[in-house]
Amino acid sequence: VQLQASGGGLVQAGASLKLSCAASERTFSNYMMGWFRQTPGKDREFVAAISWNGGRTYYADSVKGRFTVSRDNAENTAFLQMNGLEPEDTGVYYCAGDVNKLAGGWSGQYWGQGTQVTVSS
Repeated sequence: VQLQASGGGLVQAGASLKLSCAASERTFSNYMMGWFRQTPGKDREFVAAISWNGGRTYYADSVKGRFTVSRDNAENTAFLQMNGLEPEDTGVYYCAGDVNKLAGGWSGQYWGQGTQVTVSS
């Protein structure tokens, strides 16, 4: 499965952005999808995940109440709506397919290229 993330940009604190992740195959609908982010010098961190049918969602504590993950299986696309952005949200955001929470944390089987999100103060 190939994943293509888009929607990043440069915004001011308090603004909103919506990221999209388009999958190349219809098997996308079988997978839990997730979003991760990485900043220079830090490990990639989990942001949000959504079950295959959208019935369950999971969020990092740092984004709860501000970010919303969703998906449209008919369009093979997952989304991350980000509201109330803060400078600390700056990073490269990656979407991942077939994600699971393991003993060491969240991880994914398939990865897309990242999209840069920069939040200025």
